[in-house]
Amino acid sequence: MQSELIVFVDEDGQPTGETGPKLESHTDKTRLHLAFSCYIFRKRDNKFLVTQRALSKKVWPGVWTNSCCGHPLPGEPVHAAVIRRLAFELGLQVERVDLLLPDFSYRAVMENGTVEHEICPVYRAVVSVDARPNPDEVAEVKWLPWDSFAEGVLSGAMPISPWAREQIPLLVALGPAPLAWPVADEDRLPPVARPLAR
Repeated sequence: MQSELIVFVDEDGQPTGETGPKLESHTDKTRLHLAFSCYIFRKRDNKFLVTQRALSKKVWPGVWTNSCCGHPLPGEPVHAAVIRRLAFELGLQVERVDLLLPDFSYRAVMENGTVEHEICPVYRAVVSVDARPNPDEVAEVKWLPWDSFAEGVLSGAMPISPWAREQIPLLVALGPAPLAWPVADEDRLPPVARPLAR
């Protein structure tokens, strides 16, 4: 199967006009590229979906993390990429997807030297059904109360991916009720991620 392409960006969030194969582009010299993170909440009980990355993943295999992450394809709106990956990784059709943290970015290094370096807007999705994980992407899932999950991450009691560790304090700062978090303006997205930008 042909590798998906990722979109490279500069430090100002502008597209460089270059793309690269996803797997081959994640090395000890990974270039800054466009991605997203999504936090899923179940409508009936407001619980949050935490996922364990499949052991076959190249980057942070077996690590617990937020609900879903991914890379928009060249020319694909980020919002559409979120919907596509939720269906592919978790078998979920979402009721709504909202932008929360438009300008989040991070760089993290695995013990083996592999680097993840992303401009990574953060979204919230609301669903009414349970996940059906794709075992090639997700090893395990848990629905947890957001407050106890966030408290566990902030206290260091719950190991989590490096990007989620940085995102969760920013989400907690939005307020105690995740479904009431304010939706961010898409004009605050980095240029590469704005609608019609690519």
